[in-house]
Parts: sequence; structure tokens; C-alpha cells
Amino acid sequence: MHIHVVQSGETLWQLSQRYGIGTDDIVNANGLEHPNQLVVGQAIVIPTPYVRYTVQPGDTLWSIAGQYGTTVPAIMQASRIANPSMIYPGQTVTIPVIFYAVKPGDTLWNIARSFGTTALAIVQANRIADPAGIYPGQTLTIPEQPKPTIDVNAFTTQFGPAGAQGVREAASDLTYASPFGYRIRADGNLESIDDRAIIQAALSNRVVPMMAITNFSATEAGTELAHTILSDPELIETLLTNIVQTMKEKGYRGLNVDFENVAPDDREPYNQFLRRTVDRMHAEGYFVSSDLAPKTSGEQPGLLYEAHDYPAHGSIVDFVVLMTYEWGYRKGPPQAISPIDQMAAVLDYAVTVIPRHKIWMGFQVYARDWIVPHVQGQEAETFDMQEAIRRAIEHRADIQYSTHSQSPFFKYVDGQGRSHEVWFEDARSAQAKFDLVKTYNLRGISYWVLGYPFPQNWVLLENNFNIRKYEV
Repeated sequence: MHIHVVQSGETLWQLSQRYGIGTDDIVNANGLEHPNQLVVGQAIVIPTPYVRYTVQPGDTLWSIAGQYGTTVPAIMQASRIANPSMIYPGQTVTIPVIFYAVKPGDTLWNIARSFGTTALAIVQANRIADPAGIYPGQTLTIPEQPKPTIDVNAFTTQFGPAGAQGVREAASDLTYASPFGYRIRADGNLESIDDRAIIQAALSNRVVPMMAITNFSATEAGTELAHTILSDPELIETLLTNIVQTMKEKGYRGLNVDFENVAPDDREPYNQFLRRTVDRMHAEGYFVSSDLAPKTSGEQPGLLYEAHDYPAHGSIVDFVVLMTYEWGYRKGPPQAISPIDQMAAVLDYAVTVIPRHKIWMGFQVYARDWIVPHVQGQEAETFDMQEAIRRAIEHRADIQYSTHSQSPFFKYVDGQGRSHEVWFEDARSAQAKFDLVKTYNLRGISYWVLGYPFPQNWVLLENNFNIRKYEV
């Protein structure tokens, strides 16, 4: 898989000729809505030219995998197949095996470099006796580098049919799906949400549904509400009883606790609450996770941070979600929403106090457009990556890339003469985040949130990782 950055004058046809892949494949991988209007600086994913196989009568995924020297899970992921027994004659499946026709001037070294593997691996896969003896027209099998297996979660704030459809579309790339969320009440009850269709979509597609509870809302920080619950053992038991009842009724398999803006004095009560929650949930066969603000030290000041005790959460719950995003806050000045240097600083601290196999790195999948110069109280517009590209095309804005934050951005002037600055994610910034997961050997990734289309992300996710699946 390649990431190509568009230069002035380049066309989609030129890219297809350069990389030997069809224009439709490039369009689909990137979700290109205007294939004839590429933007200077736009990052384009060039898909790996995998084999396409038409299922024959009597075929099974096991027989196909054996024929091509790959595995059933690899074909399922590449072909987005949920049920390995449900293939049929005439169906086209993607086989994650690469065949390459040697071109004049090729060497094993430059072929290996192009595909991100080694010359030795190609020699071994093709049983080549003389590495210098390859010739134009020769077909080589290009072995893929081993991929780590990770958990992938996605929160969703869309409910009903729209939320269910979002889960179905991403299901092959998800281990967990979490409707967000059940807000707790001061009497220990829960505010209801329309999550049944989402849970059914998850269970039908081998995705584990995870219940999320929270103390805040769009209009309330939730500090007092959290204190009310955390300071009263009877309310805690009432809340946990309601959670268990909801999980059993709805079909959830585990719980995510997202208490934010907890008062510093409630740090230990929050830890005790998590201990009691884990005791109750484990007794019922459920797992428990928690969300943590992006801290770089144990004593980081601020309402968002102080009550989030990294070592305690790391020892109490089954896994944690690090909310490594929102530096580019919608009410703050324009900047990268998830700058790689800030994310790395959080991970540097986290891995010293939390086992790596318990850490999910947060990844936001939305863009923001600020009016500049920024005025305090002015709020940026939030939208998806596809809209970011639309605006760059509309305003003929060259896309720039911050190597410091590993994030793309561009500037434009609207029809009213106002200056704008847009920060978003692209294939380069997504790859940088995936590299963090590998470098720190983390358990996985948690997306915030489904509902913001970002086609490049899912293509690259599959290229970098095997997605863990559990029986549901």
C-alpha cells in the first residue's frame, strides 16, 4: 500500500498508470467524489493490487486459502466477509496475495522496497536460486509482512437505523461497538437511549456491543452528579443494579465508564467505584473499561485530569481508552485535533503505569474549520474528512502538512471575505497514528466516533493490522 501526495498537474489517470492499478480502485479506496479534481497536497491511498477470485461451485474459504497460501481470517478481512460459511458461486472475493510482473530495470531490492518487504523474503517465497537472475515478465509472489492483531472499538452517537447502518458498514473492522451513552441520574437510574438496532447490528456481524455510561451532557459538566453518586454507597449499588439489568435486557457484553470532570477530591471515591463495578460486572461475566483524559504526568492539574488515576485504572479495569484527541478544541484556537507529538507524550506516561495490553489509543475521525483570527467564544465547525476535501476543492486551496503534528491543514477565504483554517486527518496522519500503536505495542484503537466518513482510514487500518474478533 502506498500513500501518494498529489503534485501540481497530476491526474487520477496518471496515478493509475504509475502504480499499475485501476482508477476505480483508487476512487473507491479514497472515497473520491470528484476524481477529476485532485487537490495539490492531497494524500491518496494507492491500494495493494490483491488477487480477485471468483468463487466456484464446491469452493470454501478454507480451500481458497489453501490454494493461495493465505488464511481464512485474512480473506474474510480483505473481502469484508462476516460469515465464512456464507460464500456462493459467482461471488468475487479478495485474496490478500500480491503477484507482481517484473519490469525492465527492476531489481529484487527495489521491488522489495516498493512493497515494504525484504529481498530475502521475496527470494524465499519464490524459491529464487539467483537473486540477480530475475527477468522482465517474470511473475513474483510478494509476501506480506506480518501484521499485529489488535482490538478496535468505535463509539457511536447515532441511534436507531442510522446508528445500526454505521455499525454494519464498519463491522469487519470492529471488535467492539459502543453506543454513547447512558447518562446516569442522581437517583441511580439511567437515562434511556435508542440502542436496540445498534446492538442487533453488532451481534449479527461478530461485533461485541459495549454499554457506555457517563455523567456529563452537552450542557452539564457532570461534576456534582458524579459526586452525588460516588459519595453514596447505596446509590452506587442502585446504579450498578440498573446497569446489570440493562445489559442483560439489551444483550451487552461489557461496560465502558466515561466519568469526566470529576472533582479532584473524588479521585479515590471514583477508584473505589470502579473496584465495586468490576466486582459486580465480573460476577455477571461482563468486562469493564474506563476512559481517561490525556495526561502526561500523575499530578497534571485541571478538572479534566486530576481525578483520573492512571495507575489505579490500569490495575482495576480490564482495559482503558485514552482520549488522545481534542487539542484542537472547537472553542479554542485552530490547531491539529490530534497532534502526534502530544499523543506520544501521553503514551510515554501511560505505558509506565498501565500495562500496554490494557491500553486503547483514542483516534478522532472528524475535521474542524475555524474562522481566523480566532475570537474567544467563537466555535469551530465540525464535519467529516470528505467535507474537508470538498472545501479544499471548492476554494482551490492547496493542502499543507505539519510534520511536527503529523496533521494536514489548509486555509481559504469564503464568499464573505472571512479567512478560515481547516485541520483534518488524511492517509498520512492516520498512518502516523497506526505507527504509534505498533511502536508502543498497544492493545488497540478506539474511534470517536462513527458517523464521520473517512474511507482512507479503514483501508489503511486493514493494511496495518489484523482485527481481533470474538464469538458473540
